[in-house]
Amino acid sequence: MPSVPRRTRRRTYAFLAATAGLATAAALATALPADAHEDRHPHRPGRYQDVQLLSFNDLHGNLEPPSGSSGRVTELQPDGTTKTIDAGGVEYLATHLRNARKGHPYSVTAAGGDLVGASPLLSGLFHDEPTVEALNKLDLDVTSVGNHEFDEGARELARLQNGGCHPKDGCYTDKEFQGADFPYLAANVQDETTGRPILKPYWVWKKNGVRIGFIGVTLEGTPGIVSAEGVKGLAFKDETETINKYAKVLQRQGVQSIVALIHEGGFPASGSYNYDCDSPGAGDGISGPIVDIAKNVTPAVDALVTGHTHQAYVCTVPDPSGRPRMVTSASSFGRLYTDTTLTYDRRTGDIVRTAVNSANHVVTRDVPKAADITGLIGKWNALAAPIGNRPIGYISGDIGNTGTESPMGDLVADAQLAHGRELDPKTSLALMNPGGVRAGLTYAAKGAEGDGVVTYAEGFTVQPFANTVNLVDLSGAQLIQALKEQVSGVNEAAPKILQPSAGLTYTLDLTKSGADRVVTGSIRLNGAPVDPAATYRVAMNAFLAGGGDGFPSLGQGKNTVVGSDDLAALEKYLTANSSPSSPIAPPAANRVTIVK
Repeated sequence: MPSVPRRTRRRTYAFLAATAGLATAAALATALPADAHEDRHPHRPGRYQDVQLLSFNDLHGNLEPPSGSSGRVTELQPDGTTKTIDAGGVEYLATHLRNARKGHPYSVTAAGGDLVGASPLLSGLFHDEPTVEALNKLDLDVTSVGNHEFDEGARELARLQNGGCHPKDGCYTDKEFQGADFPYLAANVQDETTGRPILKPYWVWKKNGVRIGFIGVTLEGTPGIVSAEGVKGLAFKDETETINKYAKVLQRQGVQSIVALIHEGGFPASGSYNYDCDSPGAGDGISGPIVDIAKNVTPAVDALVTGHTHQAYVCTVPDPSGRPRMVTSASSFGRLYTDTTLTYDRRTGDIVRTAVNSANHVVTRDVPKAADITGLIGKWNALAAPIGNRPIGYISGDIGNTGTESPMGDLVADAQLAHGRELDPKTSLALMNPGGVRAGLTYAAKGAEGDGVVTYAEGFTVQPFANTVNLVDLSGAQLIQALKEQVSGVNEAAPKILQPSAGLTYTLDLTKSGADRVVTGSIRLNGAPVDPAATYRVAMNAFLAGGGDGFPSLGQGKNTVVGSDDLAALEKYLTANSSPSSPIAPPAANRVTIVK
């Protein structure tokens, strides 16, 4: 039987907030080979059927191999040492997934959200249409939404699902954008007016009598990490309660095998992708929000595919009945994929939990590139190149974005301070949220631009959100409180250390707890203690100025002035302060003194 082109199997999914009554998925149907365990009946499937579940998460539109540390993974060696491996790139991911599927007639591919958003220029410039097209070619079957799927709002998410040209920028090629062949699931994201999920809450994969249900949710805290405009009119419900609710719905439909796709994650005790996070006991090597979720999601769910934290882990965390259950995450940017074997019992319709096996695999770059993905990247690169290849600055070395305070974070803050002073010479300082610094800058040339040259595309990868730089007045007391909010309140368990502009210094004492970790008496601006009663003009992006990322004090600013977008501020700063003969040196990242 000839293969059926993917597009002829295209599925259309209802986006309930914007439209209604659209057709749902067409069933997958292909001829099956005989089950190896039932030789007496070569044409009858056996009782037990292994189903391959391939999964990944947090791709963030990284079609090309990510650069620097974003394009490497750490591998733990048998002797206890570690080594780094170059990884990622959808041309390679496609090859790895296709190779993995060989010999597995029962195979389903799922994802854990944030496949788009905060994307490099190649995808972000075109509102992530290139990434959706690539995911179609990867034969992705289903994904949950993540918080970044809401960066441009619910209507744009609906367009990515159902297709159509961009409402402002129109069509980029002579063909209308067709949308995703796979369903986005958003069980816990409701229209505030109707109370109904804005996208399908669940989806059932079917093949020759085997049925596996997928429920997709994003983190309940999405409104706190996405711009207010992106989540306007939406309500985000508790992840665990929502999964448990729809697990019952699936069971009433006779679907006993269930996988939850959860855009929320954890933090393993090691940064190595192959670390055993079940050592010394089940789930002992992982912490963070996903642990409580995993311990409370109904035992009816057989496995959890997670994301959001960009970490790599394969753990078994006990479910409420005490039985081990697989919880996985494949890092980010397409550097890993997870291969899980689910053993399906045709007699009960459920997964034999004790037979579940799972492992993360590196998307190495020593395999042939997938020609169809190479062609897709080439098509979009031809459109992006005139914009992306333009030089905007020069650096003398790598400027990384890792660490409590990163050189790239400091550079962005300095750029926003400079822009703020153009708007108002009284601007005193700038603050940058670490999650908004999506990449560093590498000295080695990525293309033909030459070593040390920063292109517009590279700058876009650092700051892809198109936030404006805003100026606000804050009292010294509010500024001090904002710094304490880095390590208290919603940020106490997972601190978010703001990247400070030059001149702002303080001590972070990690031996203490909560807000006390920020040593109040150490907070200085240009050497002088911050005066709680004084007024300071502060530059920050619009997201922080709205109180985002758990900084309500920053949302209390007054006398707001809205400046240019943050990428334009970075571009102008690099252009004004560097040249081929006088490149910018990486900032020392010594503005925050850390006591451990």
